[in-house]
Order: sequence, then C-alpha cells, then structure tokens
Amino acid sequence: MVLTTFVLPAGYHRDTWRRENSRAEELAGLSFVADLTRMAEAAKLDAVFFGDCVHANSTMRGDIMMNGFYEPVTTLSALAALTTNIGLIGTISTSFTQPYNVARQMAGIDHMSGGRAGWNVVTSRDGFANFGGSGVPDPEERYDRADEHVDVVQRLWDSWSDDSILVDRASGRWLDPAGLRPIDHSGKHFKVQGPINIPRPLQGHPVLVQAGSSDIGMAFGSRIADIIYTAQPQFEGAQDFYAKMKRLVLDQGREADDVKVLPGIVPVIGDTENEAKEIADELGDMVDLASGRRQVAGDLKLEIDDIGYDEHIPEERFSEDPKMGSRYHIFRRKSVEQGMTLRELIIDRARSTGHMWFVGTAQRAADTMIEWFEAGACDGFNLNAPHNPDGLEAICTKLVPELQERGYFRTEYEGSTLRENLGLDRPAA
Repeated sequence: MVLTTFVLPAGYHRDTWRRENSRAEELAGLSFVADLTRMAEAAKLDAVFFGDCVHANSTMRGDIMMNGFYEPVTTLSALAALTTNIGLIGTISTSFTQPYNVARQMAGIDHMSGGRAGWNVVTSRDGFANFGGSGVPDPEERYDRADEHVDVVQRLWDSWSDDSILVDRASGRWLDPAGLRPIDHSGKHFKVQGPINIPRPLQGHPVLVQAGSSDIGMAFGSRIADIIYTAQPQFEGAQDFYAKMKRLVLDQGREADDVKVLPGIVPVIGDTENEAKEIADELGDMVDLASGRRQVAGDLKLEIDDIGYDEHIPEERFSEDPKMGSRYHIFRRKSVEQGMTLRELIIDRARSTGHMWFVGTAQRAADTMIEWFEAGACDGFNLNAPHNPDGLEAICTKLVPELQERGYFRTEYEGSTLRENLGLDRPAA
C-alpha cells in the first residue's frame, strides 16, 4: 500500500483540540508539527500532506480544523531540514499563483529535501476576494487555468537539462548555459519566458497530487497526477471511482499503476472495540453544536437557522448542480437519502468531512484497509488522525505495524526520493 497522512495538528475530528493533551497552545508553531512528522517518518509512511486555505471564512465560524495556520511552502521548507526520508506534499492553488513562482518554490523544496517534494494541485472555490476578485469562476474556467498552469510549471522544471551542471573547476564552468532553454510560453492565462533560475528538481518533477472527484476534476487528475486523493465513505463507491479513474488514466496513454488512488480514512483506534467506541464517543461529545450549525450552513451554503437539531434539512433546499462540488453532494446524500438529522449531520461532518470513518482495533482497521486494497478500491490510503498527538501515535504504532506484519506495508524506505518510494519513474527532461 501507499500510505500518507494529512497533517492537521488540531485533529481531523473537529473540536478535539479541547482534549487536555492536545497541545493546542502550540498550533501554528514548528515544534508540534515537527513531532507529528517525525512520528510519521518513524512509521515509514510515504509522505505527510498539508492542505491549505487562503481565506479565514471557516475560521470566523469557529472552525480551526481546516485553516491556514501552516502555510505549506514555509512549513515544508522547515520540515525538510528536520527529516530524512518522508515525502513532503503541500497544497498550492493554481487560482491565485503564477507558474514561475510555483516552479521555483517546489523545485526549491525538492532540492532542500533531497528529492522529497510533492505539489497538491488545487483550483479554489473560495478566497477570490483576497486576491482582487469579485466572484468565483466556473469550474471549466478554473480547470482551464489549472491545465495551463501545470503545463507551464512542468516546462519550467524541464528548462534545465539534467546534464547542464558541470562543476568543472579547471575550466571555470559551473554549468553549460546551452542546457538552459527559454520556454517562450504565451497562452490564454499566462505569458512566461523562462527558463527557471534554479536547477532541475532532483525528482525531475516533484510528485503531483490532485483531489477533484467531479467529472472535470477526475479528467484533470488523470492527465497530471501521480497521486489522487478522494473522499469515498462507501466501499462500492470507492470501487467505482477507482475503476473510472484508472480507465481515464489509460485513456491518457499512461500506465494505470502510474497513478496511485488514495481515499481518506479517519481511524479511531483502541486496544479493544469498547475502548475505541469510548474514544469516539468522547470526541463526539466535544463537538460544539452551535458552531457546527454555522459550519454546516457555510459549507452547504444553506440557511438552516430554523432547523432544530433533531429535524431534517428539507430536500428542496439542496441543489443537485454538480458544480457545487463532490463533498457537497456527499452531505446532500447523507441528509436526503440516509435521512440524517441536523445533529447527525453536524457530528458526521465533524468527524469525517466525507471520508471513511472507522472505529475499532488496529487489527480490524487493517482488515478493512486490506479488503479495500485487494478488491480494487484503492492503492492505499491517506490517513487522517482524528485527534493529536495520540491519535496519530495510535495509527503509527498500532495500525501501521499491523499492516507491516501482514506484508502490506514497508518496514524500511526503498529509496531516497518520494518518487522512488512510490515506485514511480523519474520524468526525463
């Protein structure tokens, strides 16, 4: 399996920062997040992953789970100096950035880490007011910009040949300038001369990650991604998504195994079933329902102040427009088709954000993960620690060893770069 972990120091389960041992006082600093990353590296995980949020909308609603405390470029740069083997994946939006800057930043992290950088490519649906915009572009326009953005970044990485650096002391030539090529790009969204002013990344291209599960997002991911993150709470849905994504990858002329599909899982691990359930109940009791109401209303863009906690959101208030996003429709189905009350929806969102939610022993969690892996539902998982630091510790010291003992996960890193550990080829310039 490929195993990465989504590092949210406040805990993936909302409001678990309220636990006594949460180290919540240290949020936004390096020490706590470095300890979590070194814990993941000791377990031999492929990579740590940092999301990003370029607005404070959810934070103003009292939700600090998904926030911008850990700006990815600076965070990964700091962690590169404190780790040796684990991959370092960070989110940068194509909606608000220029390709030349992103190419330099990701190449820089790749060099500073010895070839362990990964870029989670996203198109944003919020935050435009912070970048001079007055509205959100349609998905087609956002993905059109993203396609061009990624193409330019990759061409900039390739604008240095692999043999351009000579370090010939006798002749006084550190590099051969003939190995540097302008790209002279002039497109719909960007005009970039190039070449980049930093040597080609050690991996050739840092690993590209993508997480769009809409049709247009899946098509984009099949073209550019090495890793696909996805929210798939149900086994059958995960199988369908996996099969469709692999077909799209093949349609792009790529090998199916060149793209690793990793659904998210939020595992609450206990030494016994009862202990795990007690932990899950404790986490659920910490959820602030009033704050949760505001968060659900903001996520779903619905007016629900008149809905009691034990009432259902009327079906007619939801939209069936696919442009609302895959996560929106996960929660629409949970409300409309599964009949969740507002209270149940708040708790479900707080604990899983649309991912698979598991409560039990490490042995049972491993059983479930292996079942998905063997049945063509995934190539591994993105592990979301429900609470920190002990939630991630349980994953790393109980769940991962269970997978290692059964032969489903490494006991030592195979290579020195993220691509090598993922079993992916290094792209030629």
